[in-house]
Amino acid sequence: MAGSWRRWAHGMPANPLLPGRHLMPALVAIIGLMPVPAAAFLHASETDTDSGRALYVEHCAACHGVDLEGQPDWRSREANGLYPAPPHDETGHTWHHDDAMLIDYITRGGQAVLDDMGVTFTSGMPGFGSVLEASEIEAILDYIKSTWPEHIRDTQAQRSNAAAD
Repeated sequence: MAGSWRRWAHGMPANPLLPGRHLMPALVAIIGLMPVPAAAFLHASETDTDSGRALYVEHCAACHGVDLEGQPDWRSREANGLYPAPPHDETGHTWHHDDAMLIDYITRGGQAVLDDMGVTFTSGMPGFGSVLEASEIEAILDYIKSTWPEHIRDTQAQRSNAAAD
């Protein structure tokens, strides 16, 4: 995951002629040894996870939070009848759903999916199928999953496999 954005984000000089140039190779090596999300080894490359994070920040973070934390009081209905956007980290319920349902929910929007399922719930989740390609939606999900603890990834994978059967 070593890259120029890391040097920029941590205020490190990218020019090896600047002071500290002897530290850069060591820092790059240390950063390169940092653990990558386990999902990168399971189904997504590090590049896929990075692009998924960028897409998440661009299209999802405004509602679901940059750190996947969701909106405050996401379990309480607001005056308009909608629930705030839930977190996508392990404290939320995203991992309770199989991949096909999540992809459909993102693609068509929550209300369309819930209506087809016969669920009487009002969803404020818009559809992104006209904005994102299928591969981009999958990259976003890969990024989200890469942040979950292993036991949650395993549980969600089992649900996805059972739903696919």
